Amino acid sequence: METIEQTAVKATYFSIFGNTCLAIIKGLAGFFGNSYALIADAIESTTDIFSSFLVLFGIKYSNRPADANHPYGHGRVEPLITFLVVGFLITSATIIAYESIANIGTPHELPKPWTLIVLGAIIIWKEFSFRLVMKRGEQTNSSSLKADAWHHRSDAITSVAAFIGISIALFLGKGYESADDWAALFASAFILYNSYLIFRPALGEIMDENLYEDLEAQIRKIAVSVEGVIATEKCFIRKSGMKFHIDLHAIVDGTISVKEGHDIAHLLKDTLRDTIVELGHVLIHIEPN
Repeated sequence: METIEQTAVKATYFSIFGNTCLAIIKGLAGFFGNSYALIADAIESTTDIFSSFLVLFGIKYSNRPADANHPYGHGRVEPLITFLVVGFLITSATIIAYESIANIGTPHELPKPWTLIVLGAIIIWKEFSFRLVMKRGEQTNSSSLKADAWHHRSDAITSVAAFIGISIALFLGKGYESADDWAALFASAFILYNSYLIFRPALGEIMDENLYEDLEAQIRKIAVSVEGVIATEKCFIRKSGMKFHIDLHAIVDGTISVKEGHDIAHLLKDTLRDTIVELGHVLIHIEPN
């Protein structure tokens, strides 16, 4: 059976290959088709290649086993990589915005009609890529892979903006050549907005925000099904990479021996880890009833 790391790595390779091909196609189509919106798209796809390599590094590094210096593992590198990915997005958005504004005031030819066919194919492919990579990100609980998926979605949106801009320029004709550039400028604003959407969950992860109510409910339900556990008290969850570390207080009969309480704790820990494969470090504290 494929591990969550293998699933994440395959999704990242898919992103790298797809973005490389699209960057070349968009760049050539933009240059020969007189479309700066397509060239802007190519710039974003190029930054996406580098960000996907960062995601690949983060996934591989975050899955290194715990050691003396990192007893909880190396998973916290994932949100840090996500911050870098957001940096790439902001950089590409800034470049696109700057070049768009410069091109709006510069006379140039109308885009070629065939660029719409190229954009239509790109939009379909990027939306498919978003759904595929996001699905893998949710399966593996990888924040950086979800960020990579949003790269695909933002790319699809910028391509939609380019499609609209080129259509307006072609339909209205001379005097509306800059519609293409306005589309690229709008796309840069959307990329910045998506950057925030990607950044915020990663910040919550690294700050140990309480974001996992569904998982907490599942843990409590499993815990009370274990023989000897009467109820649960505190339950703290923090995410590190693709794993969740748990601190759980379990209430047991106060008259049992220390050894019996110890055995219940181990049984509870094993049951949780066997049932929820995403769990990493599990600490059980026994509370007497």
